Amino acid sequence: MLDSSPRFFSFVQTPPSLFRTFHFPFSTCICLITAIVLQFAACGQRSDTIVSIALHPTKSNIIYVATDEAVYKSSDTGETWTRFAGELARTRVISLAIDPKLSATVFAGTMGDGTYKSPDGGRNWYQFNAGIQKGTISAIVNQVVFNPRGTEMVYAATTVGVFRSLDGGRNWVERMVGMNEVNFVVSLAMDPQRPNVLYAGTTGGVYRTINGTESWEKKSSGMVAADAKMASMALGVNGLAVDPTNSDVVYAGTTKGLYKSKDQGEHWEKIEGSIQDSYVSAIQLDPSQPSTLYLATSDRVQKSEDSGVTWYSKVNGLDATSIRSLQISPSNTQVLYVGTNGGGLYRTADAGESWSRLPLIPASAL
Repeated sequence: MLDSSPRFFSFVQTPPSLFRTFHFPFSTCICLITAIVLQFAACGQRSDTIVSIALHPTKSNIIYVATDEAVYKSSDTGETWTRFAGELARTRVISLAIDPKLSATVFAGTMGDGTYKSPDGGRNWYQFNAGIQKGTISAIVNQVVFNPRGTEMVYAATTVGVFRSLDGGRNWVERMVGMNEVNFVVSLAMDPQRPNVLYAGTTGGVYRTINGTESWEKKSSGMVAADAKMASMALGVNGLAVDPTNSDVVYAGTTKGLYKSKDQGEHWEKIEGSIQDSYVSAIQLDPSQPSTLYLATSDRVQKSEDSGVTWYSKVNGLDATSIRSLQISPSNTQVLYVGTNGGGLYRTADAGESWSRLPLIPASAL
């Protein structure tokens, strides 16, 4: 990764001393060191780099964000914020997820400490990391995904593979059968119509499971050449999105542009035009109108209203344009939040036509 707006190698925040722990190949270390330098150059205060955003599924006033230095919660649509102390203050959080059915339950994925879970909206946090490692190598947790049929079943995308928990995160088991070329899993997406079907975005393209992670198959035709050298590092897939009305359609945001599949990942086509080679750090579909897509890229927010055929920059009011994270409000799809590399958090209430900054003004600390 050679850009300051990662999800690819979300562990760009890793201190250099941790390279000795992870034993990365030399070529990988060069990419990581370059990414760290570029990220630090882009950042202002550590609280201004918004790593992850999680929005309450039914209460639009509740927002969680993870920054480079802490996790914050707002209960008044971003007017004021609570900075979490306690257990969560002792680790570095890089991903957040809210249980869609038990919305007081929040997961925090960390850099090397597995996951933390709060059962009470962030007031208390408990470390849930049993099994979420490979040998002596701790996992950096890039994303947590809940199974809607039973949210005690949770999946994690990590730098040492995919893991699954059947008890709400207390215990994790590696689920990597068929992923022979990769270990670094950056993103996950579940088919909303067929929850046993999941897609994994890795450092070497996309993998798919049709049996709830019992086994995986590589599905990168049109994306990664079959004879690609260094196939495990050929293409970073930072974000995945499945069309909720036609789940044969899948989008993959990568380090080298956006790809689309119309057959559940069997074949991919690169979307050309103004976003041809954009570094895509996040992708979101409007759940009420899935032909509308939003991309977070290294230099802007992009929007398409025709399933990716044409694109428009949406940067009015965005003083910082290196976009790292992006979320659509579940309760009002005109409302979106973006997190930037060093420029803070922004909100739009008109589907991207204009943006306003939301400073992390503290109300209190728990």
